[in-house]
Amino acid sequence: MPETIPPTERTRVVRESHRGAYDRGTIYKILDEGFVCHVGFSIDGQPYVVPTLFARIGDALYFHGSAASRMLRNVSEGISVCITVTLTDGFVLARSVFNHSMNYRSVLALGKAVLVDAPEEKLEALHFFTEKILPGRWKDSRQPNEKELKATSILRLSLTEVSAKIRVGPPEDDAPDYLLPIWAGVIPLQLTSGAPIRDERCDPSIPTPAYAAHYKR
Repeated sequence: MPETIPPTERTRVVRESHRGAYDRGTIYKILDEGFVCHVGFSIDGQPYVVPTLFARIGDALYFHGSAASRMLRNVSEGISVCITVTLTDGFVLARSVFNHSMNYRSVLALGKAVLVDAPEEKLEALHFFTEKILPGRWKDSRQPNEKELKATSILRLSLTEVSAKIRVGPPEDDAPDYLLPIWAGVIPLQLTSGAPIRDERCDPSIPTPAYAAHYKR
């Protein structure tokens, strides 16, 4: 696969075009850091946007949900989807309200998702979902049984029409506003974890695994 994904008319960043990115390294890094994607689709003229867990495996994005859900039933039939992932990195406080902004990294992917039927590929996707959140958790947990696999739908979207948009850096004020006696700058944001909370029905003699006790992004 080429290192750069040629933008299409649908994925080319038009507004603030300098913030667009089309190389796989940048796009895949954003996808690998995100936990939740939003899947947009339309049924009978009514648009829907549904959040769901996802993982990237190679050059494809996998997402899942209940086999009975409206999204999975219709998307698996070949409805076009728009999938977005956004990471918020900071609040950008300018001197004027109009120029306030956010530092962010986002990805937009378009195409038709394919229902994953092969049990091996389905299990691999579930493995990636688990390990993406907590490396080491898969082998510590009970594996999905046949009934659970049947109740879960996995869909695959090839990352062939995709782009990223990124904003970094300080506020960008109008020239006269730089003289105003107003604080301006960036408030960085990051996802952090707290101390694990043991399930009340969990045997106290079972030690908290290291990946939970010392979890970090």
